[in-house]
Amino acid sequence: MKKGNWILRLTIVAICLQFSIFNFQFSICSAQPKQRRTQLQQRTEPGVQMRIQQPNTQQSTQQGTQQGGMTQRMRIQYPTALDMPEDVVWRRDIYREIDLTQEENAGLYDPVEPQGRRMNLFTYVFKLALNGYIPVYEYNLDGNEVLEETAKVDMKSILDNYHIYYTEEGGKVKVDNSDIPSAEVKMYYLKECAYYDQANTTFHIKPIAFCPVMVREDDFGGESAKYPLFWVKYSDVEPYLSRQSIKVSDFNDAAQMNLDDYFTRNKYKGKIYKTANRLGKTIAQIAGEDSTKYSAEQRRIEAELEAFRQNIFGDPARRDSLDSLAAADPKVAKATAKKKRERSSRSERATSKPSSSGAQPARVSVRRERH
Repeated sequence: MKKGNWILRLTIVAICLQFSIFNFQFSICSAQPKQRRTQLQQRTEPGVQMRIQQPNTQQSTQQGTQQGGMTQRMRIQYPTALDMPEDVVWRRDIYREIDLTQEENAGLYDPVEPQGRRMNLFTYVFKLALNGYIPVYEYNLDGNEVLEETAKVDMKSILDNYHIYYTEEGGKVKVDNSDIPSAEVKMYYLKECAYYDQANTTFHIKPIAFCPVMVREDDFGGESAKYPLFWVKYSDVEPYLSRQSIKVSDFNDAAQMNLDDYFTRNKYKGKIYKTANRLGKTIAQIAGEDSTKYSAEQRRIEAELEAFRQNIFGDPARRDSLDSLAAADPKVAKATAKKKRERSSRSERATSKPSSSGAQPARVSVRRERH
């Protein structure tokens, strides 16, 4: 009887151990990712051939190095630019002409041809668009940008339209550095948005999009012609601009700044050629052929922007409320002046009164003798 009880106990212990081991393996499998669980199941099942799809090394490498070494996951998790809030109480869209011959903008033109890793803005954007890292949008004849899916344009059509030499190898378009027309791109059209963010009471000027413009000289000595190429959405190219630096001084080659800081801090300089208005007219259409009126309109818009920025918290030149009321009402002015006199008289008496703690001077009296 004792022997039978001992065998029964051993059987129960063995069953409990098998059950606990099974629960432990199941918990490990459920805690693993789906692919790992599938591997474990196929390893434990006899006669089942391994059919796990191996990752494509070339595809994963291309995705990892796509967009300048920045994957889509990195772009989403680590954004480098803040979008403009949609509920701002004041904003104004402005279009500027960025002339690269001016000193403030010369860094966008240098170098004309790539020198190692250094290249100018157009060459950098051209290579990104040609390799499919960023989309480009069609430039309409009216100058208004449409940054939507329907307005996207293929880079091959741009190369054909503007007679830019290229070759095709294995279905991929290639353009040599010497064939990139970066020397002819001497101007940009830039759209920026000036807005007031009431959430943190700050004023910002944010670039929205820019368009490289080729300036080609006439073969017969006439005026040079402008050829706007395409629009680039700033939010699309912004993650790459922080990886490229430009020179900001002709006297110090060590003075450099990345392109994103250059645009975000509004280091560029350009004349206004259009603002968003209800009639949809440019300054040239408003001024006609009068160059004086054209310049005056530009100065007026610049002055309006600066005045709004300076007077967000009120006009600093205005006096305080008491002085303004005193100037408006003679009775209030009289009462204010009386209070000032009383305060000044009390302060004078306080300064002339001798201190109680200090030693007082001896009083000397002189008695006159009568003769």
